[in-house]
Amino acid sequence: MRRRLIVGNWKMHKTATEAAVLVRRLSDLVSEPGQVEVVIAPPFTALHAAARALPASPSFALAAQNLHWEDEGPFTGEVSAPMLKDLGCRYVILGHSERRQLFGEDDEGIQRKIRASLRHGLRPILCVGESLSDHKKGRTETVVTGQLRKGLDGISKDEIRLVTIAYEPVWAIGTGQAASPAQAGAVHETLRGALAKSWGAGAGEQVRILYGGSVTAENAGEFLASSRIDGALVGGACLDPQSFATIIAVAQKTAR
Repeated sequence: MRRRLIVGNWKMHKTATEAAVLVRRLSDLVSEPGQVEVVIAPPFTALHAAARALPASPSFALAAQNLHWEDEGPFTGEVSAPMLKDLGCRYVILGHSERRQLFGEDDEGIQRKIRASLRHGLRPILCVGESLSDHKKGRTETVVTGQLRKGLDGISKDEIRLVTIAYEPVWAIGTGQAASPAQAGAVHETLRGALAKSWGAGAGEQVRILYGGSVTAENAGEFLASSRIDGALVGGACLDPQSFATIIAVAQKTAR
């Protein structure tokens, strides 16, 4: 059975000092998440402080929001997988829509980053999702399966088990407009079918697929009630410890 996974993407929020405070407040509210794995993704500058404040439990993990595909080199402003691994990261978010839209990242570059993360024992969370235009044109399935296959091109059947997929409809991110549970569930089913087709039935059953896109404490239960949705990639709501703790509690109640 796939374990529930709740990921909090802090984006460009919180200093190192603020991060330590937020994590301690969260750990006071969520002493032990049980059947749910909780991952926080602070900005690079706050990773060390957040790692030190995280509870010493395998149920809590640290993620980075991005990485460079090379291990080292003349890449000013970039951060490599070995650097993140040394800080205690277990996961890394790759292919987020903001990286694709605002910074020009494409499927080929994202695939190189995924390979780099796997090479160093980091578990990639690959984000896929369609724009409002694609959504209105009925191209959701084509877009998300294309991003999935291109982003994971060349990944072996053994490696695919370490990958998590996050479906984040671009039109819903930060807009307060979430997809309906039925819409999200249908896309998750499509993605699971694509995984099974390319990497075998085992991958289709084992890989976790999360929903992201204006997930809140108020609507999390609607999504997590679906057997097709394995967890959530949470944006703004994760910056409020009480809201994030509520989402984690909902995941605990609906764990299967």
